[in-house]
Amino acid sequence: MSKIVFITGANKGLGFEAARRLAQLGHTVLVGARDADRGRKAAAEIGGRFVAVDVTDDASVAAAAADVAAHEGHVGVLINNAGIAGPHAPAAELTGADATLVLDTNVVGIVRMTAAFLPLLRDGADPAVVNVTSGLGSQALTHDPARIESQVVAPLYTASKAAVTMLTTQYAKAFPDIRFNAVDPGYTATDLNANSGPQTVTEGTDAIVALATEDAAAGTGRYVDRFGPLPW
Repeated sequence: MSKIVFITGANKGLGFEAARRLAQLGHTVLVGARDADRGRKAAAEIGGRFVAVDVTDDASVAAAAADVAAHEGHVGVLINNAGIAGPHAPAAELTGADATLVLDTNVVGIVRMTAAFLPLLRDGADPAVVNVTSGLGSQALTHDPARIESQVVAPLYTASKAAVTMLTTQYAKAFPDIRFNAVDPGYTATDLNANSGPQTVTEGTDAIVALATEDAAAGTGRYVDRFGPLPW
């Protein structure tokens, strides 16, 4: 069944590849992006529609929801993909302002989007929210010496992704009429890591696309990657 899918941060990287794949599957894809030129170009490339949205700005998020309400009337799937790595500085040099920026984008942005898009989700059939988190937010994975996640020291990004996963499970409990699931794309080559990841963006979006297109009975409150459930 074709769905209307809204993706934040969809002009590049994982967001763009997820948008491209979902459009190719026949879904109506709304390309959410801060940069209008890049957003319009991305939307034109995949046959989607650009919607301006800055997840750190309440007015921008409200305007995006109003735009979708006026044009599509509802949303079947909301993919909260927009996020930043934050400063690549030693832990001792991180500041409160650095933390505020990362958490506001990666965590509070999801809160803004969820609050604004709840009515649009509830007006659709089988609504679902997919929150892009990371294995770097998992205590189990970051303490497993066999996993690459255990070799990374990035206090702000990792803390933000731990919060995203917990936020997802809490929303799943709070809104039983909407499926909320968290997805770890895995270590994928994107701008976020200077294209150092061993996975392609297609591999990195496997789980995102799967959660966006799965059957309504698949479940809620889950934390998965492309291989299945993850510990945290």
